[in-house]
Amino acid sequence: MRFTYEYPRPAVTVDVVLFTMRAEDLAVLLVKRKGPPFKGAWALPGGFVNENEPLVRAALRELEEETGVGGVAVEQLGAFGDPGRDPRGHTVSVAYVGFVVAEAHTVVAGDDAAQAAWIPLQRIARRRRARVRLAFDHASIIALARERLRERLGDPVSRATALELVPPRFTLTELQRVYEAVLGRTLDTRAFRTRLRSHWIVEAVATGRVRAGAKRTRRAQLYRWRRRRTSER
Repeated sequence: MRFTYEYPRPAVTVDVVLFTMRAEDLAVLLVKRKGPPFKGAWALPGGFVNENEPLVRAALRELEEETGVGGVAVEQLGAFGDPGRDPRGHTVSVAYVGFVVAEAHTVVAGDDAAQAAWIPLQRIARRRRARVRLAFDHASIIALARERLRERLGDPVSRATALELVPPRFTLTELQRVYEAVLGRTLDTRAFRTRLRSHWIVEAVATGRVRAGAKRTRRAQLYRWRRRRTSER
């Protein structure tokens, strides 16, 4: 038996805000739209939810179909449904946010995406010359997603290991660079490292596992996220 309702039902879509580090800046994965609306504009990977499809599964499906990126961890950011956000009609989008190491994922445009690329956030800034044209209300969604990241990383003690912030083996300098890019401010190096070590957030990789630095005389110690014990979960 099919139920009908007297209330209009808006369309439901999903969008994915996937961040990474590019040089010293944050970048977000965007696709260039093949067709209308906003043909030729950059947008977040996403699309319509299929009937009886879980939201997060729809988000990961659209991400992989449009960019080739799969197997990532995302968390729900929020719902966006202001009137007029989609010229096709009343559409509510549920957005997801994640953070990955770009080098670990090959980006290939597919489906209704003409192009897919990591775009530095500086190019999406509200400066006329630097601004990238974004579709729908995706500029607002990206801004809120960055705030979510700042909340997650506001305290180095906060566990953010579900997000792929750095490679499995990393230097403390690399990790601090990510925190500073997300937070938008410089951190005191000694205090940052002391908090990480004193709260057992990271642990040094076995002796001998080091990464060569820019100078031949300097080799940086590699670390990894400390594995949680059952009692800590």
